[in-house]
Amino acid sequence: MFALFGSYVLEEELGHVYSGSVIDVLARAGVGEHAARSTLTRMVNRGLLRRQRQGRRMYFGLTAQTEQILWDGRRRLWQTDAVNEDWDGSWTLLGFSLPESWQRQRHDLRSRLTWSGFGALYSGLWIAPGDVDASPLVSELGLAAHVKIFHASADEATDIGLMIRDTWDLGSVGARYADFDRRWSTWPGTGSDDPLGVRLRVISEWLDTIRTDPRLPAGHLPPDWPARSAQATFHRIAEQTEAPARRMATELLETTPVQVP
Repeated sequence: MFALFGSYVLEEELGHVYSGSVIDVLARAGVGEHAARSTLTRMVNRGLLRRQRQGRRMYFGLTAQTEQILWDGRRRLWQTDAVNEDWDGSWTLLGFSLPESWQRQRHDLRSRLTWSGFGALYSGLWIAPGDVDASPLVSELGLAAHVKIFHASADEATDIGLMIRDTWDLGSVGARYADFDRRWSTWPGTGSDDPLGVRLRVISEWLDTIRTDPRLPAGHLPPDWPARSAQATFHRIAEQTEAPARRMATELLETTPVQVP
């Protein structure tokens, strides 16, 4: 759903999109009608989409929060390399202490930190390579009073490689890249694939692949790190499907410029 709204609703400023056309487009990516409808409902309930009825039809549009999420996703997809080649040796440290009953807030914070490249050095102390501006996400979650952020470099006595291996599961991250490359490196297959469905699937799977990757310094990664090959595969397929998928989306997505107060 994020791949669809980010690729065609956000960029084209389509306003609100008819639910039936969303379901038809997602079906091309193998998503069933029930799953599509329930996802739309959940996103409305979480404040990620706005719903507007016109007659007997329901239309869905982006909220300000979702627009911000999608723009951030676009930067990660198209402007950020999978491997950090220019690390300056600095680290961002973020410490937090939340009330035991704040399980939802703790989950949301950890999810956003993981997406932003942080890993748990200790339970309440997370680190990320480089100078990461974590203040906006902390403020957005309403947790500024419970979080402290520092920017620092490691002492010479610190074994950076060991710290990285203790903080992040490199084997799991690398396996996700290798699996992605294995699934997609032979595309196109028979030549009968639907370009819109393929593009939505490959973007969704790539987002899922990079979601837990902190973009660790290249000098501390294994020499055969599979992220470079996987990224090349992703960009190749994205480039080949871009034009035909956009034409299909334009034809299939039924929109209205209606604005919700």
